[in-house]
Amino acid sequence: MSEDLKEGMSSLKKGIIGVAGTMAAAIGTYVTTQFNSILGIEEEGGGAATEVVVESNQQQSQSNNQSVIINIPEQKAAPTQTIIRETVKEVPAAQPVVVEEPKPETNAERMARLKKMREEKGGN
Repeated sequence: MSEDLKEGMSSLKKGIIGVAGTMAAAIGTYVTTQFNSILGIEEEGGGAATEVVVESNQQQSQSNNQSVIINIPEQKAAPTQTIIRETVKEVPAAQPVVVEEPKPETNAERMARLKKMREEKGGN
């Protein structure tokens, strides 16, 4: 019997917590939707309303001399977003530069070159 009582109290607690959570969510939603009016903040463009005069019936308008004024807020164009994305353009690799190193001079070639230079200097 006591187990049934504990289970009943447990489910009652869960029910109360669920109702309290739902009410808190509802109040929070209401407050957020009414945020501007609660704080007394006016929406932008409130003073720039366009007035439109509509006459429903000329006879009624002439006899009662009444007109209906409808305030329509100024329509603004939707803001546009420009998205700039950088893309990497792959450029084909340039031809590799081949550096030709002169092959090393052998001792015999060096001796011949030096003899030739000496003869040119001495001969002039």
